[in-house]
Amino acid sequence: MNAPTRPIPASVVILSYNTRELTLDCLAHFAEPILDRGWQVILVDNGSTDGTAEAVAARFPRVQLIPSPENRGYAAGNNRGLRQARGEVVILLNSDVQTTPEALQALVDYLAAHPDVAAVSAGLRTPDGQPQAFAFGDEPRPSYLLRRGLGRLLGRAPLHDWAVDHPVDVDWVSGACLAVRRAALAQVGLLDEGFFLYFEDVDWCLRMRRAGWRVVYHPGIPVVHLGGASEPGRSAANRLYYQSMARFYRKHYGRLWGWAIHALGLGYRLLLGAKGAGQ
Repeated sequence: MNAPTRPIPASVVILSYNTRELTLDCLAHFAEPILDRGWQVILVDNGSTDGTAEAVAARFPRVQLIPSPENRGYAAGNNRGLRQARGEVVILLNSDVQTTPEALQALVDYLAAHPDVAAVSAGLRTPDGQPQAFAFGDEPRPSYLLRRGLGRLLGRAPLHDWAVDHPVDVDWVSGACLAVRRAALAQVGLLDEGFFLYFEDVDWCLRMRRAGWRVVYHPGIPVVHLGGASEPGRSAANRLYYQSMARFYRKHYGRLWGWAIHALGLGYRLLLGAKGAGQ
């Protein structure tokens, strides 16, 4: 009989897609010290063609490498790492995030001190030190979406102030640097692979909150998020964004709202195409 797998303090799951140098830099900031502490570091390479997997294997042989022959999206890629993670806490980390062992340890310590919190995000900062927009937000209920759209039309300020200076309970946080408690993960399940890109973190946090857990954004644990390094071009990004939003609405608010968002996204893309053709 095989001995039971021994639990470890934490696992860090990094997803990469054609971000070779950023991935190497990301790992260089923290990998060796936390591996020395007995943590697990997993790199899921989501079908990169720039030699990311080979470079990581050569430079960081202790990192557990999971190569994928194709890019199956953010949720599916991270789920491959989550299935292999053995930590009591699992930290999802984008390859374009620069963090430290101390920041990662602080996320683990925060969950240990707050047993009702399922997930805590580090405070996301731009390279010039400014708070990152859309690092967290409210559940995008239809009423919220209408308020946000009206605010944009009227030129009003965003609905959120991302420059908070203390931990706050929120409806969702970005998955760029997100620590999740294993007990919550076991209860609500993995990321929904029906989302290729965008809204998978919003959906995950919603499921956690519906299960009775809290979700927290912690600006006192700052990390640098370069942002957008592996995102598709603007046209593809817009298409994927509205596809994911429509799926989120169908899943949580019904088919009618899903079709409404689909139509909104189609109209928006047609408008962008018309503007581009006239330039």
